[in-house]
Amino acid sequence: MKLKYGKNFWLLTISMFFFMTSFNLILPELNDFISSLGGADKKGLVITLFTISAAISRPFSGKLTDTIGRKKVIYLGILFSILISWAYPFSFSVLFFLTLRFLHGFSAGFTPTGSTALLTDIIPANQRGRAMGLWGTFISLGFGVGQFSGSWIGINFGMDALFIISGATSLLSGVFLLKVEETIENPQKFDGSQLKVKWNDVIEPSVIPAAVVMLLTTACTGMIFVLTPEISGFLGIENKGFFFGFYVMSTILVRLFASSLSDRIGRRETMIIGVCMLFLSMLLLARVDSYNSFVLAAIVFGLATGVSSPTLFAWTADLSHISRRGVGAGTIFIALEAGIMIGSLSTLITYDNTADSIPEVFLWGMVMSALALVYLLWHKLNRQSEF
Repeated sequence: MKLKYGKNFWLLTISMFFFMTSFNLILPELNDFISSLGGADKKGLVITLFTISAAISRPFSGKLTDTIGRKKVIYLGILFSILISWAYPFSFSVLFFLTLRFLHGFSAGFTPTGSTALLTDIIPANQRGRAMGLWGTFISLGFGVGQFSGSWIGINFGMDALFIISGATSLLSGVFLLKVEETIENPQKFDGSQLKVKWNDVIEPSVIPAAVVMLLTTACTGMIFVLTPEISGFLGIENKGFFFGFYVMSTILVRLFASSLSDRIGRRETMIIGVCMLFLSMLLLARVDSYNSFVLAAIVFGLATGVSSPTLFAWTADLSHISRRGVGAGTIFIALEAGIMIGSLSTLITYDNTADSIPEVFLWGMVMSALALVYLLWHKLNRQSEF
């Protein structure tokens, strides 16, 4: 593939692949891990606490990204990821483990924010859809490779080895970042005043339309994170990351061949297609009763995210003011984490550790995706001037 976007783009993209692989490696096995500690009724908190801390850190990471520089913020997140991954083997109680999950979320609050702002700096405005598609392909690979191989590592080598490999993968992410050039001119030195966050450091108003859609659609993702390892178990599939193996294949396929779609037909138009696919994937998951139906649901969900995710990030880049790209990136990630938190928390109410309760969970997923579709149609009809 031609290095169309330059060295910075590809090194940053590979770095993000390893970062995403790192925390996805452990995700499929964490339900069983917390159960082994006596916390089977707290599975929903494994994702929820992670996303809460990630969301809390976004205003700080967004402001710091625009002041001290993109790379320093990225490295801070990587450092958190390494240290917490290597601390998991020392979990001796449910409380201690959940505390580590909360702290681990700060890594996701910093690294993707800085990376997204840096990426926005280096890609041409008229090619954002395609570039975000390629970027998203590597992120999806990180999800898929991490989740699919994580179970295999955990089963064959044990959880301690899995946690150590997860931290080492984050370390590798930092190695690839070394040669990436900082895009902020004359970055400021860090001082405590930069941690004083005002409301306009938390939310970038211009990107709210994209953030609304992100929140509603990622609520479905939160449900999937919690429930697909459970469904694998009910179907007798040993690999808890099975769903994401098929998901990643379909999402990469659509990203490679349709990543420039939103550059051609528009961001909202492309999102409408993606959200319709998301609704269908929720319906399929609500009706899963066999290996084949589970595979089909994974493929459709992959197609949905392959269309929607790069489009949302390209739309965010379109809407962000050039001097507030860090805050804009932080806003969209706050929406992402809030959506995942809502989705994962909903499972504490709707899921009772039995297969019979699964349809109810994904019924709410259908509702959330339908609301996203209604909002997009309303926005297209009433906000014609906004991309």
